[in-house]
Amino acid sequence: MILGTAHNLKLMGLAPMTVRPENQKQAIGSALIEAGLKQCERAGIGAVVVLGHPEYYPRFGFIPASQYEISCEYDVPDEVFMAMEIRSSYLENPRGTISYHPAFAEL
Repeated sequence: MILGTAHNLKLMGLAPMTVRPENQKQAIGSALIEAGLKQCERAGIGAVVVLGHPEYYPRFGFIPASQYEISCEYDVPDEVFMAMEIRSSYLENPRGTISYHPAFAEL
């Protein structure tokens, strides 16, 4: 993940995340997300971004990344690109565009 060039931030992208339809509604997705966020916290990551369902991710604390003046390199609706601070006020000043590893373009 890259946010502009002047910032030295530790951000992580939470993706891709899916649960097979026959296994949904069993809290598996929630457990995966919570485990991923805990791992990010242990690794010293300051914030996490996600490209996902706007009805699902806010329950974990994600809000539209545009509220932090952060955009996605992909042309996606504002409400599906979200961010969450793991460290309080971590995204207070940064502004810019998140660039993903080229492998994400293949998904």
